[in-house]
Amino acid sequence: MPMSNATAPDNTASQGKTLVAKVTDALSGQIGTGHYKPGDRLPSEAQLTQEFGVSRTVVREAIAALRSGGLVEARHGIGVFVLEPAPSTPLPFHGIDLARVSSLIEMLELRTAVEGDAAALAALRRSPAQEEQIAEAFDSFCASAAEGRPTAEADFNFHLAIAQATNNPRFSEFLQMLGTALIPRRAVSASGEETVLASAELSRLISEHEAILIAIQDGDEERARSAMRQHLKNSQARYRSMLRAAR
Repeated sequence: MPMSNATAPDNTASQGKTLVAKVTDALSGQIGTGHYKPGDRLPSEAQLTQEFGVSRTVVREAIAALRSGGLVEARHGIGVFVLEPAPSTPLPFHGIDLARVSSLIEMLELRTAVEGDAAALAALRRSPAQEEQIAEAFDSFCASAAEGRPTAEADFNFHLAIAQATNNPRFSEFLQMLGTALIPRRAVSASGEETVLASAELSRLISEHEAILIAIQDGDEERARSAMRQHLKNSQARYRSMLRAAR
């Protein structure tokens, strides 16, 4: 039985799209390597059709793609010109010098604002499973501290579990975006290894984490916010002392 028109593949359209992509990639590569520099005029439509062996339609669509990518601009009656590359916008939190205590203090100040509200929301919105996850992260932190093992990962998991318990995914995305900056004692180490905390400091962290956990378990929004803010402000004070000592 002959194939109906409804199921026949449109090879012409597919080939046209492939040719447009090829010409676009070729021109964009020539601009990227400096063959065509900012301010240069591209060859005319007729010249490009001859150079690439394609139709004028293909050339026009390729130029339109370059215009949409901000690589060229068309000047009426004159031609198509290569533009200066747009300045790159730095990604957030990628200009942080984690070796500088001042940068860590900046991040702790930001975390104090964000995570204080995260703890408050977790107290109101957490599910039983999420509450259990926060408690398990706390227990893991305590176990690592008691055995003299690194605690940074358990610390991160505790804060992340609280962020997830807000049931607003932006809070956990924020913490994951910070990455290493979230754990100052790991970031300040020149070797990249976690700085070992004194037993008194570990005891303080355990008490502060426990206060946050209990407030969330009690569903006390304001107490949870206050406990988290106090925890992070205490960390700020510790690193401010380090900064003063270094001067």
